[in-house]
Amino acid sequence: MAENVTYSSYLDLPKVLEAQHPASGAHDEMLFIVVHQASELWLKLCLHELTAAREHIERDDLRPAFKMLARVARAQQQLIQSWDVLSTMTPHDYSRIRPHLGASSGFQSPQYRMMEFMLGGRDLKHVRLHEKTGNWSERLRHEVTRDSLYDAALHLLARRGFAIDDEVLERDLDAPYVHNASVERAWAEIYRAPEKHWDLYELAEKLVDLEYHFQRWRFGHLKTVERIIGFKRGTGGTPGVPYLAGVLKQAFFPELLSVRTAI
Repeated sequence: MAENVTYSSYLDLPKVLEAQHPASGAHDEMLFIVVHQASELWLKLCLHELTAAREHIERDDLRPAFKMLARVARAQQQLIQSWDVLSTMTPHDYSRIRPHLGASSGFQSPQYRMMEFMLGGRDLKHVRLHEKTGNWSERLRHEVTRDSLYDAALHLLARRGFAIDDEVLERDLDAPYVHNASVERAWAEIYRAPEKHWDLYELAEKLVDLEYHFQRWRFGHLKTVERIIGFKRGTGGTPGVPYLAGVLKQAFFPELLSVRTAI
């Protein structure tokens, strides 16, 4: 019965607050755990909103999608700010925790990978990292069989009468997206006459917000890792800072960046 629901029971707080299990005895391990657990909760919200936003875009029902995408951008700001908290950890603090992490790494976050896949940053070699994490490898493989958020937006442009190349509309969905001149021309037409295409203009800017905040999150990750461990290899076996610097160059919606030069 609803009258028996309490704040604690509704949020399942006993389970949430007992989910931190420090192994090192180091004071800062609680910080490390809480920041990463909270980030996973924000990612869960992002995936929830992106899933619904994509469905609305596919139905050409953009107004609800705008609210959802705006909420994702706000959640991304929380993810970005989490690096400010984690960066209070010094190299000495982290050195006491790192031996207890084994080969675990944020690189193995299935929700982060799913968000990348939903936005269009798809690389199937990463799926194997999640084979032992519930049904996530299956979910990721399913994700690459359907349109990314950007693919959904480009199909909408085509349905609205913009000339989008067939190689874009019929592309291999599990391959990385490649810049296409017809897509840039379509966005340029929208940006040059926003009063004629206002909802598509707003959609474009919502997508730009997503990419902007995602890249800010990546940059915050890079600078926090650089500050705490320098250029050591990551616990998951990645090269660490050089790897993070490399992914900063990867764009989800390339024409929405290049169109700014074109118009």
